[in-house]
Amino acid sequence: MTEENFHERIQDKIQDKIQLSDENVLRLEKGKRGLLNVLFGRTTVILLMLLIQIGMIMAVYHWLEQYVTYFYIISIAVALCVCLHILNKAGDPTVKLTWMIIVMAMPVFGGALYLWIQMDIGHRILHRRLDQILASTKNYLQSDPDVLDEIRSEKPDLYELSVYMDAFGGYPVYQGCKVKYFPQGEDKFEDLLVELEKARDFIFLEYFIVDEGYMWGRILEILSRKVQEGVEVRVMYDGTCALYKLPYSYPKKLEALGIRCKMFAPLRPAVSTHYNNRDHRKILVIDGQTAYTGGVNLADEYINRRTLYGHWKDTAVKVQGDAVKSFTLMFLQMWNVDEKTEQYDRYLNRDFHILPPQKGYVLPYGDSPLDNERVGEMVYEDILNRAERYVHIMTPYLILDNEMITALSFAAKRGVEVQIILPHIPDKEYAFALAKTYYRQLMAAGVEIYEYLPGFVHAKVFVSDNQKAVVGTINLDYRSLYHHFECGLYMQDVEEIDRIELDFRTTRSKCKRMTVEDLKKEKPGRRLKGLLLKIFAPLM
Repeated sequence: MTEENFHERIQDKIQDKIQLSDENVLRLEKGKRGLLNVLFGRTTVILLMLLIQIGMIMAVYHWLEQYVTYFYIISIAVALCVCLHILNKAGDPTVKLTWMIIVMAMPVFGGALYLWIQMDIGHRILHRRLDQILASTKNYLQSDPDVLDEIRSEKPDLYELSVYMDAFGGYPVYQGCKVKYFPQGEDKFEDLLVELEKARDFIFLEYFIVDEGYMWGRILEILSRKVQEGVEVRVMYDGTCALYKLPYSYPKKLEALGIRCKMFAPLRPAVSTHYNNRDHRKILVIDGQTAYTGGVNLADEYINRRTLYGHWKDTAVKVQGDAVKSFTLMFLQMWNVDEKTEQYDRYLNRDFHILPPQKGYVLPYGDSPLDNERVGEMVYEDILNRAERYVHIMTPYLILDNEMITALSFAAKRGVEVQIILPHIPDKEYAFALAKTYYRQLMAAGVEIYEYLPGFVHAKVFVSDNQKAVVGTINLDYRSLYHHFECGLYMQDVEEIDRIELDFRTTRSKCKRMTVEDLKKEKPGRRLKGLLLKIFAPLM
């Protein structure tokens, strides 16, 4: 099919503009061009309806104040009962303290808010549906008994981790898979374009952010051609994109191209706890043979085609071989949360390309906020607790619970070199202010903290002892560790780990090591902001 015929065919399918540049960049008109379109669009209407509902709740609260005597007695009783419940409930002490402050400051409203969240009204259907999918698909992923026997005798640390991951996530360990590490978003992007052209059966994309521009335009052009060749293409992105990135009609625009598309948890005009749990994962699977994950979303800033906060430092990883099954299943499980479960066999029971012998083991995994099991945090802590020489970390955010502070501090105190690279130019001022509040305590324990002078670090990397590493989507903050759907690739004895460590050292050479003197020079406003925000950090 010629480019002209392809262009005419697309024009027949959709009414929006399509621009196909000399660089093969396909752009669908966004539909959010002016201020009036935003002010009178669906997003504004939904936000107004949500504000009305919140206002009604507040009005009931104030109406009760006229019964001041009864109100006071009830307030104290409710606050006491809720605080006793919080105190005796299992969980992170920092989270407990935050809730107790809220309840004591606003007894009835704070107590009602806590009970409403604990009732999990917005999640019950989703939780039940996910449980059903996980139960029905568990048998698709099984560790090779020979691999388990091998690591039980030769890698007992990996074996113990694999027992936990299998029991609490259903994620097996794989041997002999090929891994490639990308130290920049640009590197992943160029490799991805080559791999997409090889697709013959299906392409699955699950991303937190999709935004029109050069990066997505190049990818979309390939996806559109692949659909014409008979390749099944599915795209899923988080519903928050509809607030400021893409119009609500965008899935229909992709459907018109033959690409199946859906938003995860789009904003609806009803107050729900469901909105707090976002799909922060980045997964791309090609034919069940190749998979990508890491910090890189599908927007131009991630490949430095657009400058927002200086140089954007990000990372990604590609895996090929049996381990791709785990990423394929993770995608399908999330895709089918809101529809009838399909037959997964054609996507999972595949003959994999024969690869040259590969050294080491990989363990792809996901993390859900609905199961009360912080898989992502446990993997990080396992690395910290078993490290012998060093643990090197890159993360954009540092908003820590008590367990992670203890793990980082204890590793440093027992002589492990613990170094953390953070942004010098933040994307969110509140997150930067909060991160600063942890510097002094960690540095006092021996943790070294560096800030990346050229700009913003969005990478999520742990590497230890030239032996273990994780590249994925999981930040060191409450949102990633408690509230978001996440994923990552754990690696042990894989050759690419040396390249990950080299990248860390190269990045560190462009950083400034923070000192107590630097903290003393911090702006008073930022310091105050961080201290105040820390009260609510577990809920952010």
